[in-house]
Amino acid sequence: MNSGRQIKLVDQEVSTRSPFPKDQWYIIALSKELRYNLLGRKVLNIPMVIFRDKEGKAIALEDRCCHRGMPLSQGLLEQGKIRCSYHGLLYNENGQCVEVPGQNRIPSKAKIKSFYLEEKQGLIWLWYGKEERVPLIGAPDYPYHDDPDYLYDGDRYHYQAPYQLIHDNLMDLSHLAYVHLKTIGGNAKAHMNATMKTKVIGNQVIVTRHMLESDPPPTYSMAYPFKNKIDRWQEIDFRVSHIRIWTGAIEAGDDSLENPDRKGFHMRGFHAITPETENSCHYFWTMSTNPKHDREHIAKLVIDQTKQTFDEDKEVIENQYKNLEEFNHPEMIGIHIDVGLTHARRIIQSLI
Repeated sequence: MNSGRQIKLVDQEVSTRSPFPKDQWYIIALSKELRYNLLGRKVLNIPMVIFRDKEGKAIALEDRCCHRGMPLSQGLLEQGKIRCSYHGLLYNENGQCVEVPGQNRIPSKAKIKSFYLEEKQGLIWLWYGKEERVPLIGAPDYPYHDDPDYLYDGDRYHYQAPYQLIHDNLMDLSHLAYVHLKTIGGNAKAHMNATMKTKVIGNQVIVTRHMLESDPPPTYSMAYPFKNKIDRWQEIDFRVSHIRIWTGAIEAGDDSLENPDRKGFHMRGFHAITPETENSCHYFWTMSTNPKHDREHIAKLVIDQTKQTFDEDKEVIENQYKNLEEFNHPEMIGIHIDVGLTHARRIIQSLI
């Protein structure tokens, strides 16, 4: 009797355990995706409907009507409330049904789950917690979306691949030389032999790569008037739900790459990888850059070329995952460039 009861308790625990780290802020949408529309999106294995209430505040509810389970994302938005397209039940921003057509009494259980969101700097964050309560910490700050020295834009990709394969890709920028030859790549030898330092601070991994006396790649030459060789940097800052990547260059020898206020050409990438399921994910990205002349035109060129690199990455990663599936996920052998991604995977595993 006792052993059977213990097995049942263990089974319950396993069945409710999330495959994704909890007590984290995850991006579920870019602000520009959400205007006066209903956005159906599955994140962290939860189907959600995202919309704006009457005051313009971002709202997320379970994507189901409590009556017959119709997706509310296929309904109608009426002055900040959602009307189900099946039998017309109307829901407010808290997920409470406030109208049942044809009857005055609203059942007390006519409610669906709502989620805690915070919108700032063009990003919509979801708190994914172990308990249903308001988080003690606010959503992360990303100042480059507000910085007048920078212009930015971004987009979303949907990947048919697990989210950690994208982490791996971003933590290892040596692949630029091979995958992105026509844009931000450059000399393969310089990438593979770059001076690299890795630092772990709690649940954060920082990888710094320097490539001195390099030839400027095509995107850099297009965006900035480099005269000759450049000193180039890549600083990768891994957080559990997103990765910040600061890349750029100065004229060779003009300044120290240890100077946090160095000038030159800057690209600050924000990369939020939010699991959809265990085998698919959403990739929200923005690129902020600091052109000194013809700002709007140069920023658009940089962002367009950034998108081109992400198109290339998506093809690589989805093909990689298909092949891993084909070979029943064989052991992957590590090399010297894998230090950062190995630390990142260990952090994710410890939190799960």
